[in-house]
Amino acid sequence: QMDVHGTIREVLAETVREELASEYQELSTEDLIKALRQRGIIDDVMKELKFVTDVKEEESTSAAKPSTHFVDREPPVLKKTNIDPTRRYLYLQVLGGKAFLEHLQEPEPLPGQSCSTFTLCLHFRNQRFRSKPVPCACEPDFHDGFLLEVHKDSLGDGSKMVDATTMLSICDPVHMVLIKTDTFGETTLVASYFLEWRSLLAAENGITNIAVELLGVGTESKVSVGVLNIRLEMYPHLNKVLSPEVVNTQFALERQKTAEKERLFLVYAKQWWREYLQIRPTHNVRLVKIFAQDENGVNHPVCLYIRPLRAGRLLDTPRQAARFVSVLGYERAPVIGGGGGKQEQWCTLLAFLCRNKGDCEDHANLLCSLLLGFGLEAFVCVGTKAKGVPHTWVMTCGTDGTITFWESLTGHRYIHRPVNPDDPPVVEQPKPLYPYRTIGCVFNHQKFFGNCQPSDAVEVCVFDLHDESKWKPMSEEAIKSVCSPGSTSSVPAFPPLCASTIDAAVTSNEIELQLRILVSEYRKDLGLSTVWDDHLSYLLSPALAAYELERTTGISAGNEEFQDAVRRAVPDGHTFKGFPIHFVYRNARRAFATCLRSPFCEEIICCRGDQVRLAVRVRVFPYPESACAVWIMFACKYRSVL
Repeated sequence: QMDVHGTIREVLAETVREELASEYQELSTEDLIKALRQRGIIDDVMKELKFVTDVKEEESTSAAKPSTHFVDREPPVLKKTNIDPTRRYLYLQVLGGKAFLEHLQEPEPLPGQSCSTFTLCLHFRNQRFRSKPVPCACEPDFHDGFLLEVHKDSLGDGSKMVDATTMLSICDPVHMVLIKTDTFGETTLVASYFLEWRSLLAAENGITNIAVELLGVGTESKVSVGVLNIRLEMYPHLNKVLSPEVVNTQFALERQKTAEKERLFLVYAKQWWREYLQIRPTHNVRLVKIFAQDENGVNHPVCLYIRPLRAGRLLDTPRQAARFVSVLGYERAPVIGGGGGKQEQWCTLLAFLCRNKGDCEDHANLLCSLLLGFGLEAFVCVGTKAKGVPHTWVMTCGTDGTITFWESLTGHRYIHRPVNPDDPPVVEQPKPLYPYRTIGCVFNHQKFFGNCQPSDAVEVCVFDLHDESKWKPMSEEAIKSVCSPGSTSSVPAFPPLCASTIDAAVTSNEIELQLRILVSEYRKDLGLSTVWDDHLSYLLSPALAAYELERTTGISAGNEEFQDAVRRAVPDGHTFKGFPIHFVYRNARRAFATCLRSPFCEEIICCRGDQVRLAVRVRVFPYPESACAVWIMFACKYRSVL
């Protein structure tokens, strides 16, 4: 605000003129600080600085907090990052955008009015960043700086200072994903871009400015959505820059190498497919998926979409991982126009996580990656469910040969017991509980198998993947050449998962309060008064916790205590009704509208009678990223008058 930099620059220029005019001597930092002190600039700056950390510590050591849950409504203050002078950093600044023509007509948002926003998410070498949301406009006002560490300890790079030549061999791009959030909190993926930062290694003054043209996603992957102005800087500055020829030659070689590997894989895949069709002509209708398009419309081998992913301390068990994936939103890739065709779009993991929702393929790829991270032998299955609708799900193979299907959209697990079609009719066959009908292929990050059994029906399938008469394998070497980490592949490494930023208690309270207002207003329109029973509301908590536990582990517990407590709270001659429901979003109005569609819930909310008392309890269970499971229970008790 005070333009500190400008003032300091003037003073330094003045000092240098005065001091150096007499004789040419080296000025030390002390001399410069002394000059600033004399002019009182340091004092002014110190007065202006607000020390945030101290205040927070005083608060926390002050009197014990009351039992209710308060949260600071102050915007989070940016932490200062300590730059380690022995490491290399890439400082990436986003200095506004232009030509976002879709938002040309949008009026300026009024102060305090909610509007759609853009958020930029970045991933570079195991580090993730997110910009502050800015209002959508033709020229969005992005002003953010991100400090990216070029060498990470976690990548085994050690603590050596890295020179330009070594950095030239680091081919990880900066993956940037632009997300639009509308006024209802719904997110859409606007663009996904891979920024090649190494041109900076040939920049004379160690700074380069780039105008990045972002292209749309899916069907619009050839259409420009806008331009971002980006400034890159290297800290500390390079002693020796490379020549542009060297950098461009490196890029050309990498492109050539990648293209050659992809060409050879394509030749191999065509040959494999010809052989597969020669086994049985009907194979050409089976869902054998070897390549899939990402959000930018680029084709990749399906094995590239999966890598063993460890969630650190954010998820403890494979079943919890399945629960996490199931509470990420489900949304089919958008299609412009009718025709019922399914637009195919397998998102990169960063785009899926930042948008917080995706298609069934995105869910299955993430779940398979997490299960591989937990040390299981997991595969993604491509096939159909009822009515021939294409679908993907996950399968794990136990060491004892047990085959388990995991539905990534619901978190349900099913044990697969194949039906033997050759058994006599007397033999009782297992009845499949899973919704899957046919299966064309299974794959993970290292293996790919095409189903070549006489029938592709899941119920008669034998999952002995080592038997080549049942499953035609692809060469693991061929897959490795394009999909192994370290091969200059066209899909970046997976980003790490982030811990949840949602405060469960605060969010639960907010939604509960909003629902109480909505219910009271709704009843008022029907000419009914509303009396809330806080004690009964509180008693619903154990039930909601038990439902979530059951979804995660498959074990239900604590039901007896809940029933006992409710019996005690509802006197003789009174009736109790309860209705639990589960959502994966935090919009109270939308949840309330959905609840009213259920006749059971409407019966509770519109309850008439003598001594009617209403109760509502909300419990938000946060998961990594911004995923959460929201359980809501409406209940009422009233005197039964017959």
